[in-house]
Amino acid sequence: MAERRATILVRGTGLLGTSIGLGLRAAGHQVWLSDPSPTAQRIAEDVGAGTLLSSADEPDLVVVASPPEVTAQEVAQALQTHPRSVVMDIASVKAAVLQDLLHWAKDDDHPLTYEDLRRYVGTHPMAGREKSGPVAARGELFTSMPWVICPAVNPHTEEQISDPDAVDSVTALARRLGASAHQMSAVKHDESVALISHLPQIAASLVASRLQEAAPGALALSGNGLRDVTRIAASDPNLWVQILSANAHHVVEILYGVRDDVERLISTLEDPAAPGGQADIAQLIAEGNAGVARVPGKHGAPPQSFAQLTVIVDDRPGQIAAVLNDVADVGVNVEDLHMAHSAGHQVGMVELSVLPARRNELADALTTMGWKVVLS
Repeated sequence: MAERRATILVRGTGLLGTSIGLGLRAAGHQVWLSDPSPTAQRIAEDVGAGTLLSSADEPDLVVVASPPEVTAQEVAQALQTHPRSVVMDIASVKAAVLQDLLHWAKDDDHPLTYEDLRRYVGTHPMAGREKSGPVAARGELFTSMPWVICPAVNPHTEEQISDPDAVDSVTALARRLGASAHQMSAVKHDESVALISHLPQIAASLVASRLQEAAPGALALSGNGLRDVTRIAASDPNLWVQILSANAHHVVEILYGVRDDVERLISTLEDPAAPGGQADIAQLIAEGNAGVARVPGKHGAPPQSFAQLTVIVDDRPGQIAAVLNDVADVGVNVEDLHMAHSAGHQVGMVELSVLPARRNELADALTTMGWKVVLS
């Protein structure tokens, strides 16, 4: 007998909500959609993320995928509207949402109760794109990405409020979408994302803002370094106002340290020939090297250094696929790939990252196959 798939209601059909719908429908779930914007909801339906919820439909699980500033209200409403459903949210800040829900549950004039909160689990899928809206949704968006599970906890007793079965249901949903589940407290989550998500967004936006008055000739020299650093600066300003406001305390603490580093570098560069100046610059770069070395590898594996080689290709359709096909024939796994174009020349540069022990073997094989290979 086939396993029964849980029925899901997704409240909010932006990038993440629609992506969740697409992924769950592909996995065989019945998915219903709800959104305050009829246009967004219709687009999500049109791309196949789900169907309109009817008055007779009662979901097993409700996914609240609304903007952070209204997440708590949406969760409270979902808990009351669907009294037999597990309710989860996917907001990128967790402590503020839980704090509001706990406050309402203590208020005798509010219909929300602590018993309702047993069916609530806060979550945050660590996935996204610089593009937004249902048209940018992808069912595979969460594949191999971390998904943080934050069960509701009583802040005074530290006892878990969320029912263990509710936590299991939410964890199963994340894994069904291909994500890796990580459980932690709401406060620990907010501390962590301030560093690994919110700070990079701020840094990218600050660097990109310097480009507004740049001379066209200077921007024409742009390479992968600038593109890599500023890619996420194209994110939605309205969303980030909500995220940074809700997690301001943790973000500010990190920015104090960044400010110290910037002031230290400014002081050094004002007189780089002064005694110790060169060493200070080298130390700052070395500290960056040490930080990068701590970033986990693929699928959360321990950090690992890879060797790079660059393949020069003609700037025409099919060249990247041809390179990768030949790499597959050699039997070497590509750990990462970057593509760049040479300014003023109709060629592309495909940078491949592979295990160091296989680099020379791959370079020799691709050269024999007729490719022009440059070793870093």
